[in-house]
Amino acid sequence: MSDTDGSMTLPKKTGRRIEVLDLARGLALFAMASYHFSWDLEMFRYLEPGITTHGFLKAYARSIAGSFLLLAGVSLVLAHGRDLRPQAFLKRLAIVAGAAALISLATYFATPDGFIFFGILHAIAACSVIGLAFLRLPALITVVTGAFCVALPFFFRSEAFNPVWLSWIGLFTSPPRSNDFVPLMPWLGPFLIGMGFTKFAVSRGLTERLGKIATGSGPVSRATRFCGRHSLAFYLVHQPVLLSLVWVASQLIPATPADPLPGFVSECEVGCEANNGAAFCKRFCGCVTDQLLSQELFQPFISGQITQDSDARIPAIAEQCTATSK
Repeated sequence: MSDTDGSMTLPKKTGRRIEVLDLARGLALFAMASYHFSWDLEMFRYLEPGITTHGFLKAYARSIAGSFLLLAGVSLVLAHGRDLRPQAFLKRLAIVAGAAALISLATYFATPDGFIFFGILHAIAACSVIGLAFLRLPALITVVTGAFCVALPFFFRSEAFNPVWLSWIGLFTSPPRSNDFVPLMPWLGPFLIGMGFTKFAVSRGLTERLGKIATGSGPVSRATRFCGRHSLAFYLVHQPVLLSLVWVASQLIPATPADPLPGFVSECEVGCEANNGAAFCKRFCGCVTDQLLSQELFQPFISGQITQDSDARIPAIAEQCTATSK
């Protein structure tokens, strides 16, 4: 964030910025932009449908989200230590929460079926509030709690958390549809781990050593640190810019129309594997695809002419394939 929030500043007695953290935040922003660029290319059909939601790019996106939340936890401790500065905290929270609300509003009108109701900014705002409870707790307790948050979804989930108004907690059995969904579990984990390790670093005087590390004076390094210091502005601006560039490219060099069948099967398997094994999902999606093609329903279904609510044959196919794929 900007200098006014104090998120990258050492205690007032030094007033010295930790440039290496600005650099790390800038690198995380560039990584995020590269992933979103891939997402934009997929949306305009320059990449295979579903490619950004599984495999390497899925892991890449998760590592980026984790780095942002870890750095946000670091920033909370560096900005406040054990003594909360209410005015500075509320100012930063209002900015982040306001930007999150803006993202929700914009995506609700742009992509209502997958609008962002709890994305990375929502998660940072919520984690910041929860993090206040850990400012005075020992570093070890903070780190252990963070590790617990990361592990919890692997051991406990319940259908009670499936409704949208509870899904943001992260313990659902069926994930909601959203273009950017960062629920508290497991993502509160990296935030608290970042807080815990920063407490340890401060107690050992390591932050002062970090503040003395030179990060270079070249244009690339300066630009990266600048973006790191103004991360919220970068976040809000980068996607409209990237979308505009890809849209212009699509008008000049349209993407070659892709065969929708592989993308349909891929998206079916990704959605199915949220609650079932890979082998079952492969059989199930193959069965559904064959049935849709044999009954000449594939094109009407993928084009939206028919849905599972408007045509009883679609849920019947799903039920039949579920039974035969077990």
